[in-house]
Amino acid sequence: MSQALSIAHARGWNLATTLMVCITVFHAGNGEYGVMPSAEYDGDPATIIHEFDPFQP
Repeated sequence: MSQALSIAHARGWNLATTLMVCITVFHAGNGEYGVMPSAEYDGDPATIIHEFDPFQP
């Protein structure tokens, strides 16, 4: 796993557990990674790398 992806995963998990909302980690078109609330994500489902759900055990 690349360092950028590791950072995106860490930030996604942190946001999900802090805000208590589902967070999507996705691969952006410019080659980088993005993290945002799942409710706001309207991009291509094929670019989703992981979704953090703070309500799942």
